[in-house]
Amino acid sequence: MTDAVTVTEQTAFAPELREAFDRLVPQLSSSNPPPTEDGLRHIIGSPASILLVARDDAGRILGSLTLVVFPIPTGIRAWIEDVVVDEAARGRGVGEALNRAALERARAEGAKTVDLTSRPTREAANRLYRRLGFVPRETNIYRFTL
Repeated sequence: MTDAVTVTEQTAFAPELREAFDRLVPQLSSSNPPPTEDGLRHIIGSPASILLVARDDAGRILGSLTLVVFPIPTGIRAWIEDVVVDEAARGRGVGEALNRAALERARAEGAKTVDLTSRPTREAANRLYRRLGFVPRETNIYRFTL
């Protein structure tokens, strides 16, 4: 039997958060280092970002997701960014719990839609997003590197 998964908003820095991101970020990105303590404090303190953290019954951090919510002239926009679930916890519903919590929070913030991007190689994540009701959009995504 697996532990229950609880998702909460991280509203203050805690040392275990830094330890978790040191473990989780390399599983998400090989090109970006984990955030520093100051970086995590900045994310937590930003009015635009909501850091959601999934924990097991023992309080161990299993994954995280950042929900970005911001106003624009056409309404409230919401984006899901940097979803990561520890390899050891995959297949236990952690990603689903994180995404469902993000969708609830985006709705509460007044967003009418929630966007995200996912690499095609992340097959399990893409199946999850479709199962949750996300629909692929016909759009071009552009990036300008500063």
